[in-house]
Amino acid sequence: MSVCPDKIELLQAYFDGELDAANAQALEAHLTTCPGCSAALDELRMLRARFADPALRERAPEHLRRRVEAILQAEGSGPSRRAGTRALPWGLSAGFGAIAAALATVAVLPSAGALETQLVADHVRSTLGTRLVDVETSDRHTVKPWFNGKVDFAPPVVDLAGAGFPLQGGRLEYLDGRRVAALVYRRNKHIINLFIWPQETGLRLPALGGSDDGYAIVHWTDGGLQFWAVSDVDRRDLEAFSRLFAQHIRG
Repeated sequence: MSVCPDKIELLQAYFDGELDAANAQALEAHLTTCPGCSAALDELRMLRARFADPALRERAPEHLRRRVEAILQAEGSGPSRRAGTRALPWGLSAGFGAIAAALATVAVLPSAGALETQLVADHVRSTLGTRLVDVETSDRHTVKPWFNGKVDFAPPVVDLAGAGFPLQGGRLEYLDGRRVAALVYRRNKHIINLFIWPQETGLRLPALGGSDDGYAIVHWTDGGLQFWAVSDVDRRDLEAFSRLFAQHIRG
């Protein structure tokens, strides 16, 4: 699968949160029908999420640094790059494959056991950056169909505004090696990210409460899906949110 040449810079701008609403909507429509561009965007998100983890960082040896700098120079992306031009996004330039191969010698990717850390890191990035939601609306009937064609399952979306957890919208994420749906709710001034993807084992587990670096995490499974709610809200509020959500989807 190849990336559409005329979409390369648009993908990078979309990834960086720099596209205006009209162009972003047009690109999102294109992504639903273009596996190559969709896969490229997934790769960007996966790499950003994994390489952004501070636990994975260590200073590269000088010979490796020189090798990477030489590749960047050859690609026109180094310090001598002409001002005003945009480097090709990760995974879309010929040189990036060589850079990634070089970095692989010093980077250790997180395992499934570090999933909670990945979820918290993604939650924090979403609240600090410009991409809290891809589709911004409180209408669950708009959010639910927005995921059609973007994930291979149907994430349930419920309206909990009456209980003090208004829906803010949704977005796509790449976690633990697959695309997942992220629903965004609010509790007063706090954001709740609810990550959803299929349950691999088919087991039903009770809701579990935990924490990571001061963030509350609640995990449960139901109807063949697993749910991970993450927030800096009081854990009792997050557990209440999780119970309400589970009750609504069970009818």
